[in-house]
Amino acid sequence: MTLATSASSSVAPQNSALEHVWQLLESLTDPEIPVVTLRELGILRDVRTALAQDGTEQLEVVITPTYSGCPAMGQIEGDVHNLLQAHGLKGKVKTQLAPAWTTDWITPEAKEKLRAYGIAPPHSGADHDCQTQGNIANASGVSSIVQFAARSASNPGRHEQLAVPCPQCNSHNTTETSHFGSTACKALYRCLDCMEPFDYFKPY
Repeated sequence: MTLATSASSSVAPQNSALEHVWQLLESLTDPEIPVVTLRELGILRDVRTALAQDGTEQLEVVITPTYSGCPAMGQIEGDVHNLLQAHGLKGKVKTQLAPAWTTDWITPEAKEKLRAYGIAPPHSGADHDCQTQGNIANASGVSSIVQFAARSASNPGRHEQLAVPCPQCNSHNTTETSHFGSTACKALYRCLDCMEPFDYFKPY
């Protein structure tokens, strides 16, 4: 398969070629969580054409790391290169840092796969924007309603505002035992009902 390189080439064949590359890349999974694909995690951002130094068009696959310094990015880049090469395609991989990756890019399907794999998926941004309210008695003993707003997205402790359900038994009676789990993007939790430890994919 070759990409269109002349001005007379129609847009439709080029779009079809890019869509074919998207389909090929669907098979690539995250090196640390093999049950979800790069596209489902939001790491795979774009597939497009770009001009090479010799003036010809080439493939450009855009990826975004889940966090700065993620050790898996080198393998992800290599996996993309190997896939393109295996199908006779020439291209490059571009790491794009802006906009920064967020767990809101994770698809609902991926969140279900994480849960089935034993990893509690991250709460969405909408969950953290919610407010809770409770009754507090003042000095005179009169009860009044007080609203508690969730911490801002810039606060690293915002994941503690909501209970993290256990992926094993779905109990909300869980506690964080370490802010860093098997990787820096996850925290380690323990269920106080079934007593099983599990990773929680921290929201960003």
